[in-house]
Amino acid sequence: MRASLGLFVGVVIVSTIAVIGIPAPGGDDDVSESANRNIGQSEVWSGDRVRVEVQNGGGVEGMARTATDVLRTAGFDVVKFGNARAFDPERHSVVIDRVGRVVAAQAIAKALGIDSVLSEPDPNLYIDVTVVLGSPWQPLTPVLRSEVTEPWSWWDPREWFGP
Repeated sequence: MRASLGLFVGVVIVSTIAVIGIPAPGGDDDVSESANRNIGQSEVWSGDRVRVEVQNGGGVEGMARTATDVLRTAGFDVVKFGNARAFDPERHSVVIDRVGRVVAAQAIAKALGIDSVLSEPDPNLYIDVTVVLGSPWQPLTPVLRSEVTEPWSWWDPREWFGP
């Protein structure tokens, strides 16, 4: 009975280590994930948590995801990204402060290279800042995305909790 209990505990420990993926010392995993994905991006915000929503208003595929990568690397908490309700190829990019934290909105605008910052507080939204990207928007520096090539990478628990 004790032998089978010991075997069971050993299997559980080894399985847990295999699933979590503890990196070997000195391996490639010592390099941060953001350093692998983004070239030239650095943290620009170290203040309080800023919940950001990024909307693709210009209709350019992947634009919201690219801006999300830039903002997360810069230290912002992007809680939602996707398409705006309607695309307008003539739309200009804008950062909208939703809670009266203009300094945070200006820092986001700086990280994305956007000149237009508005303050439109809305207590019904659960976000601090909305970013609406127009089709001309481009990141200030090249952004590399980590492409998923493994068929079961969704099973990696580290990915469940964000970068």
